[in-house]
Amino acid sequence: MNIRRTTKTRRAMTAVAITTGLVLTVAGCGGGDGDSDEKSEKGASSPATSKGGGGDEEKDGESQAPATDKVLAEVKGEESITLTVSSAVRDEGGFVTVSGKVTNSGGKFWAAANWRGEEREMNKNGSSVAGANLIDNAGKKKYLVLRDTEGRCLCTKFTGGVKPGQTADWYAQFPSPPEGTSKVDFQVGAMPPASIELSEGE
Repeated sequence: MNIRRTTKTRRAMTAVAITTGLVLTVAGCGGGDGDSDEKSEKGASSPATSKGGGGDEEKDGESQAPATDKVLAEVKGEESITLTVSSAVRDEGGFVTVSGKVTNSGGKFWAAANWRGEEREMNKNGSSVAGANLIDNAGKKKYLVLRDTEGRCLCTKFTGGVKPGQTADWYAQFPSPPEGTSKVDFQVGAMPPASIELSEGE
């Protein structure tokens, strides 16, 4: 009887041990799946980083590096100022954003006094590119900088001006020319016109 009880006890213990082992195995598999998920995610991200991600980084690098170095047009004019246009993007909202840099290569402080335009409404936009315009020579139209209801331009204001040897970023937004128009002239103040090509926004 003792032997039978012992045998039954051992069988019961074995069954419990096997059941526990299966539960732990399943749990282990679940954990392994989590680990494998993490590994697969890491694995997926690793190839993506080395292949896809790296490609994206390289693409971003390629798209960003030229964006900073890219020059659509560059003109030199009044008061030893160099105007660079680096981007002219047509957006879905029906406007074009033109941006670039201004470099003061002269020895005097530059306040962009005559870049605000001659319109009375533009008097509130001192030291800005409010007087800039886009000229569609083919369509024979001129587009002025957009402004809000209070007459403030949707453009950069050079607060504090630009010191000698200093470079400042600028932007200005205009109504979008017709879709067929891809080339326009950007002009501001007494600077020569800068011929630029419009690109489509994403």
